[in-house]
Amino acid sequence: MATGSQSVKRWLPLEANPDVMNQFLWGLGLPEGQAECNDVYGLDEELLAMVPQPVLAVLFLYPLTTESEAERVKQDSVDKEYNKKVYFTKQTVGNACGTVGLLHAIGNVTSEIKLPDVSGAVILTKFFKPKTVYFSEVSSYVSLEKFIIGREDSFLDRFYKATADMNPTERALFLEKDTEMESAHSVAATAGDTVASDNVDTHFICFSCVDGELYELDGRRARPVSHGPSSPETLLQDAAKVIKGIIQKNPNSMNFNVIAISRNPGAAH
Repeated sequence: MATGSQSVKRWLPLEANPDVMNQFLWGLGLPEGQAECNDVYGLDEELLAMVPQPVLAVLFLYPLTTESEAERVKQDSVDKEYNKKVYFTKQTVGNACGTVGLLHAIGNVTSEIKLPDVSGAVILTKFFKPKTVYFSEVSSYVSLEKFIIGREDSFLDRFYKATADMNPTERALFLEKDTEMESAHSVAATAGDTVASDNVDTHFICFSCVDGELYELDGRRARPVSHGPSSPETLLQDAAKVIKGIIQKNPNSMNFNVIAISRNPGAAH
């Protein structure tokens, strides 16, 4: 989970776990009934058909290898314009790719989901079992029984409004200095089934459909990468094709994970 810059700040990585990601997003103000993360158990058509629809975004965790890094450098060498409606941020914090991926996912579907302007304070113990976690960056012990995220409105709503007119680099710096997000990320990173470690060699990216085009969103890249025509109805299948290609180029790696973010069919939007 490398970064696109030389920032010295590092977070613990998020686990590729839909339950953890759901709790994280709900704690940041995404209403539970609007959308949720789900495992994608395989890329064959019958397994893709099991994923709840409609799919709003796809997260892909893959290992950083010599092959994957060479492909990234090759693609970044081609300067292509992209649709400025795409919400895109660079990543300057080490191991923040899970959070950046989720920000990309929700940031490109704000017209499809309803982020509350006023949600009240959201207590994270509603989602995470009580335990004490040390946040090294903020140098304080915080009990999850008392840790509160959010003021009088949704964090996500505030974040997207504050960064709407920023360029990708400015958004990355805004996130880097956001202590509220840093603390929430730290809680989520320690809530998984595995012991959190900052020594990882995997990376999250996001696939979103914007104006009929499939975009790969990776905070380490110079810009969003277009993978051609797509639609909300075919987003999952289109992303799966790209993901299959990435996996085929890394035949010696096995550490891949795909998570779909689906909208609740009954949610108002």
